[in-house]
Amino acid sequence: MAAIRLCVLLVWATITAATAQSRVSPDKPSDTLDKEFHRQRREQLRKQLPARSVAVFFAAPVRNRSNDVDHYYHQDPDFYYLTGYTEPNAVLIVYAEPQTINGKQVKELLFVQPNNAQAELWNGKRLGVEGSAATLGITTQPNTAFKSYLDKADLQQVYIKPLPTDVRDDERDNADLYSLVEQFRAKNVKADEKALEIVMGQMREEKTPEEINLLRKAVTISALGQIEVMKAMQPNMSELEVQGLHEFVHNKYGAHHVGYPSIVGAGNNGCVLHYIESGKPSISNNELVLMDVGAEYKGYTADVTRTIPANGKFSPEQKAIYELVLKAQDAGIEQCKVGNDFSAPGQAAQEVIAEGLVKLGIIKNKSEARRYFPHGTSHYIGLDVHDAGTYGPFKANSVITVEPGIYIPDGSPCDKKWWGIGIRIEDDILITDKGWENLSKLAPRTVADIEKAMAQPSALDDFKLPEIK
Repeated sequence: MAAIRLCVLLVWATITAATAQSRVSPDKPSDTLDKEFHRQRREQLRKQLPARSVAVFFAAPVRNRSNDVDHYYHQDPDFYYLTGYTEPNAVLIVYAEPQTINGKQVKELLFVQPNNAQAELWNGKRLGVEGSAATLGITTQPNTAFKSYLDKADLQQVYIKPLPTDVRDDERDNADLYSLVEQFRAKNVKADEKALEIVMGQMREEKTPEEINLLRKAVTISALGQIEVMKAMQPNMSELEVQGLHEFVHNKYGAHHVGYPSIVGAGNNGCVLHYIESGKPSISNNELVLMDVGAEYKGYTADVTRTIPANGKFSPEQKAIYELVLKAQDAGIEQCKVGNDFSAPGQAAQEVIAEGLVKLGIIKNKSEARRYFPHGTSHYIGLDVHDAGTYGPFKANSVITVEPGIYIPDGSPCDKKWWGIGIRIEDDILITDKGWENLSKLAPRTVADIEKAMAQPSALDDFKLPEIK
């Protein structure tokens, strides 16, 4: 049913493409990071390296799913940030000062997997050495040459991002990541494995205009998914079907992946913070559906959550909890100002929820609130859904989430009328010198706006499919 339902969405997509495209089409700058962006990031890193030092980054390993099937490859975010390279089995070296190696002066080197016709027949075209140099604008060598470069520079300090530990050895390839890591270790290089994490966190925390543009698009795509699901939602749909609707909309607008496993939890499942099974075959009429879903667009991921009633109308109890969470979120968002402590949104939201739960009679004193609101509200987003950053006072051009929630699972020590209510509202907030901007405001947030959206027609109305057993 879900598959055909998604096909029918093509009708909706054709009808609404013009309107939606105006929302997701980027203004300048372009929504593709170019080699100049990555070059500037390397220069920024170089300026922070001490004299006679080098920074070494390894590409992410290929991770196995089962037997001879691997997971879709996802580059290490720092590696991508500095190079734009999206293939495995690579190493980046950034020198603090230019070095003369093999008669040539270099300040950085990228070692990549060379072209291989047989491998490319199975797994797709590689950039190769020449292609990488031309496309990425960096001095490039085949990764088979990595070993010969390790000890040719005049260095006092080596900095390295912690080496990946889950790499597999491909005995057919003497330049797979396993071999590159072993070559590095064989040189007995004493490397600082902590400094780069701090430096890269500082760099990635403050987003450039190009990055903000990509995040806007990822967030807008996610919000469009939330809107369409609100319109299409009906009791008796499955959690997996709801997840599929979100991800179809993402794909429609070029977001090939989700930034994290989609969370779609109905009823008591919504009280499980990281519920990713989507295993409920039929959502009941009176249940809430918590949808924490983020599109990944060209490496940058959104993180947007909405909670809706399956039947289109909040019950009195659901409405009371929802409006309390929304009030807490509004209080948290107001704290998203340059200079405020990173914990400020969470503290503001926590205070509102604690007071509200006491007034509703769900808890007796505010100290019990953590039972039903057990997490913080905020993290950075960017190349990771929990992106790198200092987690110190807010800086301009950082993007964070604000996501309070209340979760009252079955069996909780309160009146049964509250059981099974799990509500989270999450928005992506850009912090600027002029204040905050809610990037995900397109997705309805209030009870009235959600119920209004759910009453609107969908391309799926009156569409029936035969049941199968």
